[in-house]
Amino acid sequence: MNGPTTAPLLALRDLHVTYATDAGLLRAVRGVDLAVESGQIVGVAGESGCGKSTLASTILRLQAANATVTGEVLFEGRDVLTMRWGDLRAVRWAGASIVFQGALHSLNPVHRIGEQVAEPIRLHTPGLGDASVRRRIAELLEQVGLDPERARAYPHQLSGGQKQRVMIAMALACDPQLVVADEPTTALDVMVQAQVLDVLSALVRERGVGMLMISHDLSVLADLCDRITVMYAGRVVEEGPAAQVFADPLHPYSGALSAAFPRVGDPAARFAPAGLPGDPPDPRQLPGGCSFAPRCPRAAEVCLPAEPELASYAEGRMAACVRIGDPTDSPVELVAETTARDGDPS
Repeated sequence: MNGPTTAPLLALRDLHVTYATDAGLLRAVRGVDLAVESGQIVGVAGESGCGKSTLASTILRLQAANATVTGEVLFEGRDVLTMRWGDLRAVRWAGASIVFQGALHSLNPVHRIGEQVAEPIRLHTPGLGDASVRRRIAELLEQVGLDPERARAYPHQLSGGQKQRVMIAMALACDPQLVVADEPTTALDVMVQAQVLDVLSALVRERGVGMLMISHDLSVLADLCDRITVMYAGRVVEEGPAAQVFADPLHPYSGALSAAFPRVGDPAARFAPAGLPGDPPDPRQLPGGCSFAPRCPRAAEVCLPAEPELASYAEGRMAACVRIGDPTDSPVELVAETTARDGDPS
């Protein structure tokens, strides 16, 4: 007889997020299932517009007012989407926190760094004295590699990498069990990016928190994460151990993401494909069948009838592609037929 199983720290179940726009309904996230365990880093990869940032904001119920959300966002077994305001406020910062994309736009330019780091601390521990708050701010800044004296600085006095470290310090201020990092290294140079990633990796090792790391860079996620989820047009198209998804992708889209980053020391990488043709589909007018078919080098007639479901292909690995393992590898021209389906309201 098996013993009781422990629920994951975070579990998304059949999550859908749809925005009401003047041009029609925009289906940003479509039926996503995802789990993060304590002490685990799960990566979410995909191009701009695939639904990654919408996914991140919905976890803490920070989505825009014109969004309709269905499904479940279970944090420690409780659904964030149905929580009362008081319970949700207790979860934010103290239970789960977020490092927003682009620190330049996330920090208040008229307040000192120390004041901004102190805000969540004072909110969740209102009885803490000023001296204790200052000590905690100094601890946090040191933890992310900043001089505690930087607490007196304004955001414009810091570099891009320093601002991002401040955002990480704020995310850690109340010792959360889960950290959602939405493109935390965007617009940073390679050296600073490596330093920020080291800080995040050390956080998970030393504190045992769970982390959802969102990035368009599959190579970064392969180095940092335990597992990777690849999204395309709002859906998960592949999920599995990070090293395997990067080195031996099952889905053609994952393969294209992986091939976009040359391997150092591999001469063949110089002759890798230049990239995928075309652009991701408009979420307001998704093509019939597989959403990736118009750009897929392996697309065939079998891809058109219905969107493929996420299925298991190996232990711990899943993908949504009907051509995995198909011995025939001759692509069929589908552009005209797929384009004709784009405007079909059905």
